[in-house]
Amino acid sequence: MMYDIAIIGAGVVGSAIARELSRYAWKTVVLEKRLEVSEGTTKANSAIIHGGYDAIPGTLKAKLNVLGSAMVKDLAKELDFPFQAIGSLVIAFNQEEEKILDKLYARGLENGVDGLSIISHDEILALEPNVSDEATKALLCTGAGIVCPFNMTYALIENAMANGVTLLRDHEVKDLKRVEEGYTITTNQEELTARLVINAAGIETERIAAMLGETDYEIKPRRGEYRLLDRSEGDMVGHVIFQTPTELGKGVLVTPTVWGNLMIGPDSIEVGEDMPSTTKAGLARIDAQAIKSVPRLNFSKTIRVFSGLRATPDTGDFMIYASKKNPGFIHAAGIESPGLASSPAIAKMVLSLVLETEILPVDKKYQVIEKRVGIKAFSKMDRAEREEMVKTNPRYGNIVCRCETVSEAEIIQAIRRPAGAVTTDGVKRRVRPGMGRCQGAFCGPKVISILAKELNIPEEEVLKDSKGSQIIVGKTKASYEKHSK
Repeated sequence: MMYDIAIIGAGVVGSAIARELSRYAWKTVVLEKRLEVSEGTTKANSAIIHGGYDAIPGTLKAKLNVLGSAMVKDLAKELDFPFQAIGSLVIAFNQEEEKILDKLYARGLENGVDGLSIISHDEILALEPNVSDEATKALLCTGAGIVCPFNMTYALIENAMANGVTLLRDHEVKDLKRVEEGYTITTNQEELTARLVINAAGIETERIAAMLGETDYEIKPRRGEYRLLDRSEGDMVGHVIFQTPTELGKGVLVTPTVWGNLMIGPDSIEVGEDMPSTTKAGLARIDAQAIKSVPRLNFSKTIRVFSGLRATPDTGDFMIYASKKNPGFIHAAGIESPGLASSPAIAKMVLSLVLETEILPVDKKYQVIEKRVGIKAFSKMDRAEREEMVKTNPRYGNIVCRCETVSEAEIIQAIRRPAGAVTTDGVKRRVRPGMGRCQGAFCGPKVISILAKELNIPEEEVLKDSKGSQIIVGKTKASYEKHSK
C-alpha cells in the first residue's frame, strides 16, 4: 500500500500530528505497535498541562510548552475531552528553595508565561489549607491545568480519522528502508510505502531512527511510579502541588485528577525499554516526598499504583527536525515532560517541517471536520438527562460499573467508535469501568462479556491490554474435569 505520509506511533504526539495533517489532501496512515492507542508514555503520566515556567528559555521545550498549553484549552472545547485550569503551586521550604522559585519566576517571564506570582506562607495556606505548615513561599501559576491524557489522545485520533487518516494498530515497525518513491516500512503485519515518514514512536524513536542510520540522539527511558487515591481524597488539594525541581525533573507532585481522584508521583529512575512494575522502594520514595508537601495524605485510600516510562533524550531537549541525511524523514523524538502540554504545538511544528520538504503538493481540503463530540458520561448527567437517555437507549439503564456509574451504552460506544476499544483496558480508559474503588472486581466480567459480543469473539479471547493477556482461560467446570482425569 502506498501512502503520502506514515506516522509511527499513536500516543498523544502522533495523534496530534495526525489531526494536524488531516487538514490536507494527503493519504496519511498512523502505525501503532500496540492494540490500543495511548498505550505507551501517554497512558502513565502526571496528566498535567504545565504552565511553561520550568523549561530553559530558548529551548523547544520552553517554546512549545507555552504555545501548546494555550492550545489545549481550546482543543478541549473543540474535541470534547476533560480539562480543568486549576493552576499549580511550586512549594519552597527554605531560603535555598526560595531562590529556585525566583529563578523559575524569571524563567517563566522570559518564556512568556502569564499568571505567575510568588506568594507568601499565609497566602499558600489560604489557597491550600492542607499543604505543609513548613512551606515558606510558593510560585503560583494560574495557567496550569489537568487533563485526561487518554481521552485527549482518543479525541485527537478520532478527529484525524473523521478527516480521512488511516489507523493501523498491531503494526510494529520491524524495518525501514529508503527507496526511490520514499520509504518502505515493514511491519509485523505487512509492507507499506510512504513518501514521508514521521517518527513519533516515544521510547522507540531511537530504534526507528537507527534503521536509517540516524544516530543524533539517545533515548534513556526513565521510570516514574504513581499512587492513585480514592475520590474521597480528591479535595485534599485544589491545585497541582509541586516541590522545587531537581536535576531529575519536576519531582513528586500531589494533584487532583479531572475525575475527582488524588494522584501522587512520580519518581525518576533510569531503566530499560521494558515497562517495569512498581517497586516497594519506589512507592516509599514518592510517599515520603508527597507527605512533605501534604502531610495529611491517607495512603490507606489507595485504589491503584502504576508506573510509566518517559522518553528522556540525552540532548536535554525535544528533538523535532527534518533529517538532512534522509529527505522526507522527520523526527519527533525525546518528548518527555512537558510533552503532553506541548503536543498540539509539536504537531504544528511537524506540519511546518512537512511543508518545508516540498515533497508533497500543498493541497488543503475544502471541508475539514474541526469538532468532535465525546462519549457523554452517564455519571455526569442530572436526573432529567438520565431519564431522557434511558428512554432514547435502554442500555443507559443498565449500570455495569457501580463505582463510576458507567452504563452498558457507554461501553458499547467506546468499542464502536473510530479507534474503538478492543481490550478491557481500552474500555476502562475510554469510559472508566474498573477505574473506581473496586478496580473492576465486580464490573470486569460484564465488560468482558460486552467486548466478546461486540467483537464477535469467545470470552476466552478477550484481552486485558496486549497479545497473550487473556483474562479467562476456560470454564471452571471444564477446567476441573480436565485436571481431575
